Amino acid sequence: MAIFGSVPDVPVARHDRSSGMADDIDFEIKGAEAQFIEIELDPGESAIAEAGSLMFKDSHITMETVFGDGSEPASGTGFLDKIVGAGKRLVTGESLFTTVYTHEGQGKARVAFASPYPGHIVPMKLDQMGGRLICQKDAFLCAARGVSLGIYFQQKIMTGLFGGEGFIMQTLDGDGWAFIHAGGTLVERTLEVGEQLHVDTGCVAAMTPTVDFDLERAGSIKSMIFGGEGVFFAKLTGPGTVWIQSLPFSRLAGRLYASMPQTGGRAIGEGSVLGGLGGILDGDSY
Repeated sequence: MAIFGSVPDVPVARHDRSSGMADDIDFEIKGAEAQFIEIELDPGESAIAEAGSLMFKDSHITMETVFGDGSEPASGTGFLDKIVGAGKRLVTGESLFTTVYTHEGQGKARVAFASPYPGHIVPMKLDQMGGRLICQKDAFLCAARGVSLGIYFQQKIMTGLFGGEGFIMQTLDGDGWAFIHAGGTLVERTLEVGEQLHVDTGCVAAMTPTVDFDLERAGSIKSMIFGGEGVFFAKLTGPGTVWIQSLPFSRLAGRLYASMPQTGGRAIGEGSVLGGLGGILDGDSY
């Protein structure tokens, strides 16, 4: 599968273990446009994931729903730490709970997590990017236990108000593997010191902390009102790396919503001369 522009007909991307504070895991990313990730665990190792992302697991892998982000073993976490972790997730719009999958048997065991919509799963080795990654609020899919989920506040008022993701983005901290999901096709760009890139605000999937996120007005007043690209671009200034998605979920949801007849939209692509009656007759309307 294509990761960061590699050959698109390669079905599997496999990575080996590394050392660090987070659990060491092996994984494979499979599929083309609707991908899933299969993680291999040794006895005692764990992975954390968003609720509802499980695809399948071996029987020796147990599931435990924990309060907070699940980055630390429950026995070593105080109640206040759990409250703080859960609060971070609540602020970013995620569930208060995370599911921890732990291998409690012998030998190897596998657990798989599926993408929420068409796009690509991106593996991020956090110790290779300074221990932190900033991403959109709904980008996180799963990670090795030991990766911590946090919040990132935009420091600039205008960027927070009009930057697409609002004041709050998500941070992934640690030294292990974390996996984010980006919609459509993904582009990775490395920016030199002072180099700038203009991006649609919704297409910024993730970036390293050294990248400066600001806004740039989208041309003239006429372009801002009638251009269809919004009032501002995201102005990303290097140094650092940014990951750009071609299909943000907000854009996909907006197109689907606009095409739903029951919400006042129009049935795009439907050619029946009977209109709504034709939809009822052929079973397309409920």
